[in-house]
Amino acid sequence: MRILLIILLLPFYVFSQSKDEKKILSILDNQTKAWNEGDFDRFMIGYLESDSLMYIGKGGVTYGYQATLSNYKKNYAGSDRMGKLHFDILHMKRLGSKHYLVVGKWSLKRTAGDVGGYYTLTFEKKKGQWVVIADHSS
Repeated sequence: MRILLIILLLPFYVFSQSKDEKKILSILDNQTKAWNEGDFDRFMIGYLESDSLMYIGKGGVTYGYQATLSNYKKNYAGSDRMGKLHFDILHMKRLGSKHYLVVGKWSLKRTAGDVGGYYTLTFEKKKGQWVVIADHSS
């Protein structure tokens, strides 16, 4: 009887994502679409528009929305360097009622040579919206 109950309830467990998780996945999907259309400004909509935004990459730590946007525009100028972005989500964890941690892999397919790595994103719910407050990509 217990096995039957587990079998019946398993699909609900496996396919149930919280509304917050679905929203975060939607943000990442929108960012991917924006990147692949060459639109940095739309890509950045998923980030906190504030000087407190923290981005960590191979060049070190960058603070601020505008500085992060400028770095993207400088480092990925032109479609040959921008390429096509793909995210693979490896782990999502709720850290509290207003925070999520997302770990994954990113890859760029591009004529200038494919690149990829891993990322850790910290999302915070601000004014009812989920935004990235910290991004460590390498």
